[in-house]
Amino acid sequence: MAMLGVIGVLLLAAALYFWMIMPRVNHRPDMTYFKEWMYAHRGLHDNGSEAPENSMRAFQKAVEAGFGIELDIQLSKDGVVVVFHDFTLKRACGRPGKVGDYTWKELQEFSLFGSGERIPRLEDVLKMVAGRVPLIVEFKIERTNLSLCPAADRLLRDYGGSYCMESFNPLAVWWYRRNHRDIVRGQLSDGFLREKEYRGLLGFLLQNLCLNWLGRPDFIAYNHKYPNILSRKLCRELYKSTAAAWTIKSREQLARAKKNFDLFIFDSFVPNVKM
Repeated sequence: MAMLGVIGVLLLAAALYFWMIMPRVNHRPDMTYFKEWMYAHRGLHDNGSEAPENSMRAFQKAVEAGFGIELDIQLSKDGVVVVFHDFTLKRACGRPGKVGDYTWKELQEFSLFGSGERIPRLEDVLKMVAGRVPLIVEFKIERTNLSLCPAADRLLRDYGGSYCMESFNPLAVWWYRRNHRDIVRGQLSDGFLREKEYRGLLGFLLQNLCLNWLGRPDFIAYNHKYPNILSRKLCRELYKSTAAAWTIKSREQLARAKKNFDLFIFDSFVPNVKM
């Protein structure tokens, strides 16, 4: 009887695990168009040039070269949706504090990587791209404040081009599941424990996609260095979810990643335009 009890517990734990990591499987949107493109990470950028990451010029260059674009968004102090990666301004602008500590007008005083470019508004990027290439919009949400989601969604609902959303924060993916479920949504993840970014239970849950039950994502975007994470492989091979690779930095990395991923985000080299 004791052995049967142990087996029952193990089967229940396995069933719970498969339920937790399961992406969206019913009424899944078609991602064929998105998989036809290569995506320039933060635009076609060079931080030592006049086209630094997440700048209007980097996005213009990506469009002109025929690449899709991956970009990052967050909120300014006065609620403007801006395109910027880091939560702090130090690396890109050499200034103290976070993006959310400054108003949109104040942010315009800071240059990006010493160039003539400034932090752009999402609204202006959308107008410039005008649907010519698809967008992967990463929602940068540090903890549990989801005010970025409705603010960005208001802009994106009026956008005529193709886009999808993704986030490391499962709550952002959950928000889209609840409020705009016809939009393709993606869960970003990494080998957090291996990279020593997180420790303990949270790192384990995020690395192993155990919070997928919140957002039921349509695709999993994972650090290409860790293709053999079991949960990632199950999402692609068992549940047939699209697998996106970030960030590919050479043709050699791209060739290796094609065995395990379906969609590719790149920087530091220029690949062929389409897959």
